[in-house]
Amino acid sequence: MAAAMAVSHRLRDLLMWRLTAPTHLGLNLSLRPMSASAQNEVSRAAPSEAPDHKYESLRVTAAQKHVLHVQLNRPEKRNAMNKAFWREMVECFNKIAEDPDCRAVVISGAGKTFTAGIDLMDMASDLLQPQGDDASRISWYLRGLIAKYQETFSVIEKCPKPVIAAIHGGCIGGGVDLITACDIRYCAQDAFFQVKEVDIGLAADVGTLQRLPRVIGNQSLVNELAFTARKMMADEALDSGLVSRMFPDKEVMLDAAFTLAAEISTKSPVAVQGTKINLLYSRDHSVAEGLNYMTSWNMSMLQTQDIVKSVQAAMEKKELKSVTFSKL
Repeated sequence: MAAAMAVSHRLRDLLMWRLTAPTHLGLNLSLRPMSASAQNEVSRAAPSEAPDHKYESLRVTAAQKHVLHVQLNRPEKRNAMNKAFWREMVECFNKIAEDPDCRAVVISGAGKTFTAGIDLMDMASDLLQPQGDDASRISWYLRGLIAKYQETFSVIEKCPKPVIAAIHGGCIGGGVDLITACDIRYCAQDAFFQVKEVDIGLAADVGTLQRLPRVIGNQSLVNELAFTARKMMADEALDSGLVSRMFPDKEVMLDAAFTLAAEISTKSPVAVQGTKINLLYSRDHSVAEGLNYMTSWNMSMLQTQDIVKSVQAAMEKKELKSVTFSKL
């Protein structure tokens, strides 16, 4: 009992130092770029194929410690989303969600474009020749098919690891569904975004109409984009809040995305993943409900040793990347 009280008092003292003396501790509480040495370390790290991630439409590499890079990998088809893609994205992000070594993810497109959207040639049989003996049975089949396709992007949102979308070239149709399920969006100056579904005779049904209004907070603009299928260029995407930063080209953008992922990966995974889960919960609930959920969440999570380690590092003026947090 005495030992437990001593630990409790020590933690209280550390927290008081952290909260009352930020200037003395030399802390900058805002998000800041990584040091030059850390950025060089990111640039030097040669990606290696991630174990247990073998796919037809995706390439998954370990970009650096605790960071995975998921690439849409059909550059010869402009990364169009074929049957394998819709299946493999679910498998991929379910594995990432359970991977204790992964703390952040960057998703990008191989080749000259992010994605051209759905691969109509590959998907035609499912969409245009649905199974069933009558209208009711065809409807049940299509209902299950649509729900399965929705999960392809919802699985990104459900993954507790922060996911950063790095977009260049065209982000068309299903690409918008994909990126709106991500937590952070960066783009290159050549990027453009297109809610393309009305041009092929259907309403977007796998996430854009539900998430895009929440992302940019402008229903009139969402309606305009969805009704007309017009292109939103990179500068408009930045101004509207669809992306948080824009870069001159793909290479600079990817460097920035990996730098951000590396920064996130130095933080306590208990803190970061808990933050994502509570941000998403609060988005879909009232303030009172969000606060109540947060109370229940932190009544257990405040008991983590990550708090002690983080505060100790701050007191000793050490970077968090020097702290070893347990896997989660």
